Amino acid sequence: MIHNFNAGPSILPDQVLQEAAQAVLNFNDTGLSILEIGHRTPLFEAVLDEARSLVRELMSLGSQYEILFLHGGGTTQFMQVPMNLLDEAGTAAYIDTGVWSSKAISYAKLFGRVKVLASSQDANYTYIPKNFSVDPPVTYLHITTNNTIYGTEWHRIPDGKGVPLVADMSSDIMSRVTDFSKFDLIYAGAQKNMGAAGVTLVVLKKSLLGKVQRKIPGILDYQKHIEAGSMLNTPPVFAIYVTLLTLRWLKAQGGVAAMDKANTEKAGLLYDALDRLPVFKPTVVKEDRSRMNACFVMKDPALEQAFAERCKQEGMYGVKGHRSVGGFRISLYNALPLSSVKDIVALMEDFAKTHG
Repeated sequence: MIHNFNAGPSILPDQVLQEAAQAVLNFNDTGLSILEIGHRTPLFEAVLDEARSLVRELMSLGSQYEILFLHGGGTTQFMQVPMNLLDEAGTAAYIDTGVWSSKAISYAKLFGRVKVLASSQDANYTYIPKNFSVDPPVTYLHITTNNTIYGTEWHRIPDGKGVPLVADMSSDIMSRVTDFSKFDLIYAGAQKNMGAAGVTLVVLKKSLLGKVQRKIPGILDYQKHIEAGSMLNTPPVFAIYVTLLTLRWLKAQGGVAAMDKANTEKAGLLYDALDRLPVFKPTVVKEDRSRMNACFVMKDPALEQAFAERCKQEGMYGVKGHRSVGGFRISLYNALPLSSVKDIVALMEDFAKTHG
């Protein structure tokens, strides 16, 4: 049996894979493939409308929010957010919790001033900074809610003191109960909890826009995308369709609350094993551990190759840590079944008996 612990693109529900595969051959009994339908036809407009509606429902968003499906991944949002929100004379506040937030900071500096309120770089990003304050006037506060490379997660959303809150939720969106109304702009690549690679969800309050003085190229202007209904240019049709299927599946499972319960159980089982088995060492402080990405090393580095080989032999894919930090990483996204976690924990227990 294969177990998919990849950090992204990551596991999708079997039902979604089957429905997507069928749509490639015959979409909604039209005789056409989802890969070849026109994006401005009623066929695809219905897909986009339902996807928007499900995002709004699952995140309990009011009419003050717009929902966009865009190209470019989270990396484009590192640029698009400050381009649309930050004037050259303005200041944006960022919290540095890893590679992706650091990249977001570097992009924002191209458009205005950036104040890094706090950073966990001093400990190789193994914790979430807590002792900082947001002092207006700043244009917005940016956080990365989950850090896939290092395995940290914000479990308490910071108080922006009235400053608009912007979040990169690429790796934990809809994985836990969250008051999404606390955020003014959210962006997330779909390829971890919401669908296939190729589309980025952007949720934003309309009141944020129209305040910068610079000219913005149309393709990077949120307002233009809103006016065009996410069809300013040809949208990533197939990726949006897979997102729709995933959102339907998520709703059928019981929504975000059900994902929260399941993910808490999976993470609890895995971290319990990492803490009690003497050959493993989690790398993140307990209070900031991610429920999406559990990162760890071997207490004896000489055992790393043996553990990696054992995982490979037993069909455990994606357990290698990010190339920048090494070690191991087990990703526990929404679609990962509890049975996969039980199986890798059993493997870890046996490995510890053999090598402890």
